Amino acid sequence: MPREITLPEAKPALEWVNGRVLQKVSPKRQHAIAQGRFYTALDEWASKGGLGIVGTEWRFRVQPPGEQRRPLVPDVAYLSYARLPFETQQVTDEPKVAPDAVVEVLSPRDRRADVEEKTRVYLAAGTEVIFLVDPKRKLARVRDRHEERTVKEDGVITHDSLSGFKLEARRLFSVPPPAA
Repeated sequence: MPREITLPEAKPALEWVNGRVLQKVSPKRQHAIAQGRFYTALDEWASKGGLGIVGTEWRFRVQPPGEQRRPLVPDVAYLSYARLPFETQQVTDEPKVAPDAVVEVLSPRDRRADVEEKTRVYLAAGTEVIFLVDPKRKLARVRDRHEERTVKEDGVITHDSLSGFKLEARRLFSVPPPAA
C-alpha cells in the first residue's frame, strides 16, 4: 500500500474519500454565498490578528496517524502560523498538515458517509474544528474531537480554538435586498 495517494490536477478539484476519487461540486448560488461569507469572516479575523492564512478550495495532503496521506480540498480552510510557520506557508502550495479549521458547505449531492469520513480524517489528522454549513436547512454544525453542536440561523458561530472569532449564522444564508 503506497504511503501517499496522489491525484491529477482537475477543475473542479479531486479528493480521496472512502477509498475513491471524488470531484468537488461546482457551487450553486446558496453554496457560493455561504462559502464566500464564511471565508470573508474567517479571513478578516485571521488577518487582523496576524494568526494565519485562510483560503478557499485549497488542497491539503492530510495524513491521520497510521493511514495513507491523501488529498482533501475544503471549501474554506484556516491554517495558523503556529501549525505551519509563515515562511513555510509562503513556499508551500499543498500543505502536508491538516488545517486548523475547515468549512464544508453541504451540497445536495453530498453523501452523508463521505462527509462523515472527511470529518473523521480531518479531526484524526489534527484539525481543531470543522464547520458543516447546511444552506438548505439554514444551520451550521460545529464539530471537534469532543462534541458537536448545532447553530441555527439566529445563532452565532464560534469555537474555543478560534479565540475571538464570531460569525452570525444568518449572514451565511441571507442576501440583502437591493437599495431603494
